[in-house]
Amino acid sequence: MQTIPSSGDHLSTDGTPGTTEAENTARGGRTSAAGTALEKSMRILEAVAAPGGPHRLTDVMAAAAVPKSSTFRILAALIEQGFVRSEGDSRYGAGPRLRTLSALVGSGEPAGIEQILRDLQQTTGQAVHLALHSGETITYIRKLESDQPFRTASRVGMRMPLHTTAIGKSILAHLPSAEVRELLSVAGLPRRTPNTLTTPEALDAELATVRGQGFALDDEENEPTIRCIGAAILGPTGRPVGGVSVTTVTFLVSREEIEAYAPALRAATEALAPLL
Repeated sequence: MQTIPSSGDHLSTDGTPGTTEAENTARGGRTSAAGTALEKSMRILEAVAAPGGPHRLTDVMAAAAVPKSSTFRILAALIEQGFVRSEGDSRYGAGPRLRTLSALVGSGEPAGIEQILRDLQQTTGQAVHLALHSGETITYIRKLESDQPFRTASRVGMRMPLHTTAIGKSILAHLPSAEVRELLSVAGLPRRTPNTLTTPEALDAELATVRGQGFALDDEENEPTIRCIGAAILGPTGRPVGGVSVTTVTFLVSREEIEAYAPALRAATEALAPLL
C-alpha cells in the first residue's frame, strides 16, 4: 500500500493542489513565489519522472524549486490520483497513470521524427539531440549516440540551461528581447566552464551572430571538451518550440568542421517543424 505524505496545507475539495481563498487573495492568485499550484505540480511531476528514480524528497524539492510543505501537499494529491508512487524511505517515482500517459504520448508521435534524427546522425557520424523548450531550460527528449568511440554524459530527460547550450542559444535568438531578459532574470547566467558567456552584453552579441548565421555553437561553454552546433525548431507562428544539436568532442572535430554540419542540421529542423 502506498503511503501519502501528510501536511497541514490546504487541499481543494476535488483532491487537487489548492490554496485557501484568503491565500489566493493575498498572493494575487499565486500560491507562493514558486508559482501557481499548477506550475508547482508540473515541476514536481517533471522531477519525479526524471531518469534515475525513484527520487528522494529532498531531490524532488530541489529540482522543482518548491518548498517542503507544498511539495508534501502536491505529492499527496498526485499519489491519490495515481500519477506518483511512494516507494518508501521518502522516495517517489512515476505512478501508473503517468506511465500510461507517457506511453500514449510516445505512441502518438509521428514515425518521421526518428527517421529525420537518424538521417542527421548518419550524415554527421556524431551524437544528435532533440530538445524541447520549457521556461528557463531545455529538456532532451531524444538522443542518438555518435559513431565515435566515446559517449557524452547527456541523457533523455536531462534539463539544461539556455545560455550555455547550442540549442538553448538558438532558441533565445528567436525570442523577443524582453522575454529573453525576463528568462535570464530568473535563471541568471551561471558559469559552467571558463568559456561560458556570463554577461548580458556577451550573450546579446552572441545571439545577434546566431540570428545572422542561422545556427548556434556551444564551444566548451557547457562542458569541457564538448563542442555542439544547434538550430531552433520553429512553430507555425515562428516561435521556437525546441531545437536539434550535433554534439562532438573538441579533440576529434574542429570548430570549422562542426560548422560544416549546419546545412544538414537546418534541413533537419525544417523537416521536424510540422511534426512537433
